[in-house]
Amino acid sequence: MNKDTEKVKKEPLEEKPKKAEKPLKEKMIKIKESEQARLIEEAAKYKEQYIRLYAEFENARKRMDREKQEFVKFANEGLITEFLGILDNLERSVEAAKANHQDYTAFLKGIELVMAHVHEMLKNNGVVPVESQGKMFDPHCHEVLMQEETEEMEDGMVMEEFQKGYRLGEKVIRTAKVKVARKK
Repeated sequence: MNKDTEKVKKEPLEEKPKKAEKPLKEKMIKIKESEQARLIEEAAKYKEQYIRLYAEFENARKRMDREKQEFVKFANEGLITEFLGILDNLERSVEAAKANHQDYTAFLKGIELVMAHVHEMLKNNGVVPVESQGKMFDPHCHEVLMQEETEEMEDGMVMEEFQKGYRLGEKVIRTAKVKVARKK
């Protein structure tokens, strides 16, 4: 703070003397009656325009809210439809396994086809697995469940993956559950 600022704070503010208020009649502007009628009409026209524009704006806002709710409600419709196809394949596999108790290889083949379908659907929707095995631990992509002392791997290297992690685009939507190496 400088000296000038201190002076301003210490000195009381002087009040300016108020000017004598003019009576209301003196403040009014004199206009012709025809001009006054025109100005009143013009003001009414602007008021009507304002009311209409405001109503249009409110209607557009409400319409956008409804459309947004509809979009959110049905945003995953395509994904759900794809999953219904996968569910159908799983149900067929279970029915086939119940009917043919001996044919486990056919059942396994059916399950592998369903898994391939799931992986393809995820890939088509931008979901990819997080690489973990043999990579350095990244707290944004991995969740450590265990650590193991070892001399075979670098400190902080992922030794084993217990559960896969996935990304949707660049965002991690599920971290991988891993075991991490620790130097002895």
